[in-house]
Amino acid sequence: MQADLDSLQKICSQVRRDIVRMVHAVNSGHPGGSLGCTEYFVSLYNHAMSYDTSFNMDGKGEDMFFLSNGHISPVFYSTLARAGFFEVDELNTFRKIGSRLQGHPATEEGLPGVRIASGSLGQGLSVASGVALAKKINGDDKLVYVLMGDGEQQEGQIWEAAMFAAHNKIDNLIATIDYNGQQIDGRTDDVNSLGDLEKKYQSFGWEVLSCDGNNLEELIGTLEEAKSKSGNGKPVLILMKTEMGKGVDFMEGTHKWHGVAPNDEQLEDALGQLEETLGDY
Repeated sequence: MQADLDSLQKICSQVRRDIVRMVHAVNSGHPGGSLGCTEYFVSLYNHAMSYDTSFNMDGKGEDMFFLSNGHISPVFYSTLARAGFFEVDELNTFRKIGSRLQGHPATEEGLPGVRIASGSLGQGLSVASGVALAKKINGDDKLVYVLMGDGEQQEGQIWEAAMFAAHNKIDNLIATIDYNGQQIDGRTDDVNSLGDLEKKYQSFGWEVLSCDGNNLEELIGTLEEAKSKSGNGKPVLILMKTEMGKGVDFMEGTHKWHGVAPNDEQLEDALGQLEETLGDY
């Protein structure tokens, strides 16, 4: 499915409304990173990827996506619902007891679109590398995508996977880092500086691209460029610069909205900044 830019913008606005309403309803969740990654998810599921919403776990013959920084589940769930994986009304169950929409994605309840439990940071790149390698072995020419956080790059397992993917020439893998410079305890530069991620991944043997992840046109162009570089012997990494809390002015650019829900007044303010385009659930 490839929607035009205007349609994608409308989906982004609605997904952002979904995010703030979901976390407000249960007074818990992670709005900051979810809002910042909205363009990425909308572009992936409405432009870049080839998939079947009837959903099967093995993903044979279709592109596959894995969310490593699972705490941004609100944007993942909204995008899946709006893409047709399950009914939009189910977003009402977010983080409630017995719901398929847990705070971090889980697999035991069989939510369509979710193939791994995630949120224990550092594991997603390993999973995606293994799945992509399996596709190559099985002669499946589809791609594997994975999203990680920038604070997550402080996990050692990330670098083991980065080395493994390059060594094994897993060139059907497109990894993306949400590069917003924020993590739960503050700025990444203050908590544990990441250094030059571009040079680090290049030194491990990756092809590295960068883009403004909140600019739909630029992001789509970069995703297309990443796809064009697949099959060339190297895994591809996109350093995607975003702004945490994007779209809601009082949430933008601060780690303080990493995992805090808006109150009633703040929700009203946020919704006033976001156009209802597809209908609220």
